[in-house]
Amino acid sequence: MDQAEGTSPVEVGRRIRNLRTKLGLKQQDLASTDISASYISLIESGKRAPSDAVLTALAGKLGCSPDHLRSGLDDHTLEDTRLKLAFAEMALRNGDNGEALQAFGELLAKPVLLDARMLLRARIGQATALEKLDRIEAAVPVLEELTRNPSLAAGSDEWCRVSVALSRCYRNMGDITLSIEIGERALATLDSLGLDVTVDHVQVGATLIGSYLMRGDVTRAHLLAQKLIPVAEEHGGRAGRGAVYWNAGLVALSRRQLPEALALTERALAMMADDDNLRHVAMLKTTVAWLELQSEVPDPARALELLEDAGGTLSEVGTAVEQARCEICLIDANTQLGRWDEAAAHARRALGLLSSGPRVEAVGARVRLAEIHLLRGETDEGLQGLHAATRQLRHFAPSYETAQEWRHLGDVWKRQGRTKEALDAYDQALQASGMPMTYDPAQVLAKQHQD
Repeated sequence: MDQAEGTSPVEVGRRIRNLRTKLGLKQQDLASTDISASYISLIESGKRAPSDAVLTALAGKLGCSPDHLRSGLDDHTLEDTRLKLAFAEMALRNGDNGEALQAFGELLAKPVLLDARMLLRARIGQATALEKLDRIEAAVPVLEELTRNPSLAAGSDEWCRVSVALSRCYRNMGDITLSIEIGERALATLDSLGLDVTVDHVQVGATLIGSYLMRGDVTRAHLLAQKLIPVAEEHGGRAGRGAVYWNAGLVALSRRQLPEALALTERALAMMADDDNLRHVAMLKTTVAWLELQSEVPDPARALELLEDAGGTLSEVGTAVEQARCEICLIDANTQLGRWDEAAAHARRALGLLSSGPRVEAVGARVRLAEIHLLRGETDEGLQGLHAATRQLRHFAPSYETAQEWRHLGDVWKRQGRTKEALDAYDQALQASGMPMTYDPAQVLAKQHQD
C-alpha cells in the first residue's frame, strides 16, 4: 500500500469506522454541533474527505491522533518517522550531505510512513542533498517532479525553494536559457498573486541575477539588483540582504566597477558572517578574496587568509566545483605573492577536483598552471599547457564564461609574444560574447566577380 492509498478518503473512512465499532460507539456518538451524524456516515463510506479540523475532532473522540487516522500507523511509528526526517534535515543544514541523502532515501523508500507534508519535505531534502553533492543531473528530475506536485502551492516557501533550486541547477548544467525562463516564470507567478514585492521575490531574483550575468546580460542583472536592494533592506533578514548585495557586487564587477563590487561584497560578508549556512559564507569569502586580487592595489595577503578559511569549510560542505573555484583563487593569491610552488600545487588540486566532467573552470586552472611554468622559465611545459587549454576551450559552447576564459588565454599568449595565438583567442572571445565578425569587403568583391 503506497502513501496515496493509505491517505485516500476510503482508507481514512474505513479506519474511523473500525475504531468506532471497536470502541462500541455509534455515529451519533461522534457527532457534534459542527459535525452531523450523516456527515460522519459520508466520511466513513469514503464519499467525503474530512478537513484537518474535523479529523482532529474525531481523533479526540476515538482516542488516537489525527495522523493515525490519516495513515493507519501507530503513534510510535509516526513519531519515529518524524524524528528521522528531522535528523535528515539537520544533517543537511550541518553540511553532512551524504548522510542526509542516505536518510532521505531511507524515508522515501517507505512512503507509507509519510503524510503528504512529510513526503514533500523529504523530496525537497533529497533534491537539495543531491545538488550539494554536485549530482545535479540526479537532482533535476526530483525538482521537476516537485514542480508538478499539486500540494506544492505557488507562492509557498517550499515552492520558492524548488523554483530557485531548479533555476540554479539548470544554470550550473550550462543551460542558461532554461534557467532564466524558470526564474522569470517564478517571478511572474509571484507577481500574479497580487502580493507586494516579498522576500520570495528576493530569493528568486538573486538567482536570476546570477543567470543574467552568466548570459552576459549585465543591464538586466543591474536593473533587477537595483529593484531588489530596497526590498531586501525593508523585508529581508541578514542572509537575504547579504545574498542581494552579493549579487549586486557581481553585477558591479561585470560593469568593471571594481571598487563598488568590492564594497558591496564586503557588505554582504558582514551581513552573512554569522549565518549558519557555512557553505554560502565560504563561497562569499572566495568572491571577496578574488575581488581583492583584482583591485587596483591588490591585497594578496588578506585574500590568502580569506581563501584558506573558505577552503577549509568548502572541503567539508562544498561541492567539487566550489572547492575548485577556491583553489583557482588560491593560485592567483600565491602567484601574486611569488609563491610559485604553492600556486602550482593549488592548480593541480583544482584540476583533480574538476576531473569528473567537462568544466570551463578547468581551463582557467590549466592556463594558470601553464603561466606558472612560463614564469619559472619552463617554456616547453608552459606552451604545451596553453595549447592544451586552447584545445579544451574549443569544446565549450559560446557563453560569457567561455568569453572570459578566451580573453585570459589571449592575454597570456600576448605576454609571451605569440601574436597569432593571442589574436585567435581574442577573436574567439568576441564570438563567445555574441559579437559577430565584420564582413570583409575584399571577399565580397571577389565573390561578386566570381558570380
